[in-house]
Amino acid sequence: MTVYSCFDQVLQKVLRQRKKITISLACAHDKELLKMVKCIEEMGLANAILIGNAEKIELLSVAINLDLSTHKIIDEKDSNLAAKEAVNQVRCGNADILIKGLINSSDFMHAVLDKEEGLNTGNLLSHLAAFEIPSFNRLIFVTDGGINISPGINEKKLIIQNSLDFLNLIGYENPKAAILSANEIINPKMPVTIEAAILSKMAENGQITGGVVDGPIAMDVALDANAALHKGITSKVSGCTDLLVVPNIEAGNLLGKSIIYFAKARMAGIVLGAKAPIILTSRASSKDSNITSIALASIALSKETILE
Repeated sequence: MTVYSCFDQVLQKVLRQRKKITISLACAHDKELLKMVKCIEEMGLANAILIGNAEKIELLSVAINLDLSTHKIIDEKDSNLAAKEAVNQVRCGNADILIKGLINSSDFMHAVLDKEEGLNTGNLLSHLAAFEIPSFNRLIFVTDGGINISPGINEKKLIIQNSLDFLNLIGYENPKAAILSANEIINPKMPVTIEAAILSKMAENGQITGGVVDGPIAMDVALDANAALHKGITSKVSGCTDLLVVPNIEAGNLLGKSIIYFAKARMAGIVLGAKAPIILTSRASSKDSNITSIALASIALSKETILE
């Protein structure tokens, strides 16, 4: 059973596969993103289709010594049309992964979700983050801190399933998911605990497949078997949790940023549920984060597809 201890392990596995993928980068006229393109080219990880202001792309590439001869450039100065074309490159099979560049997230996602020309499968899109935490023995995955604002039970079921399917694709045979709450007691005054109990029962009944799901469960019990022992709690995921399921986007955002800034973690992130993996970059995204996100998506693609 595969359990990744760090992102370098993920990257090395991808490079050993020797299958070079292609990324489609919407609004690629950004220096930091072009630095990333240079890195993944030098590593042998991926080629790129660069959609955006071709003149700016070429000028920036000269400044960072990026050889554009192995990358296709599509000149489109309008950001909305550039996003649409980037999506089209993936939809037509010319690229494997879609990456957001210098464009507003809502405009980018509008192109992704277009009913006729987008990457929509009818499935719920959700965000899966992966964290490499110093002194921790394995990668920890968190969902959904990036897409769905306040999901209900049905949405959370799909969010969990998206994540378990992805973990299965990258090698996890029976990943452990903890549905987080403040404690393990089902309390009508805390709706999150009721939802977690229902979702756990759904997994028990086979309505969620591909892993072990337990909740409601507090963070300490999810990550530390001794905490569960001390509280007298029996859980199949305690101390071996791979996936933390947060109650809403605020909790996921706060948890993720706390891990990064307090624990100095490295992060990767992928949007699941579309016809291809999608990587949402932001002004705070580092080159390292984008590269590790591409590496994670590449493992899943090497299995089959992440998608429908």
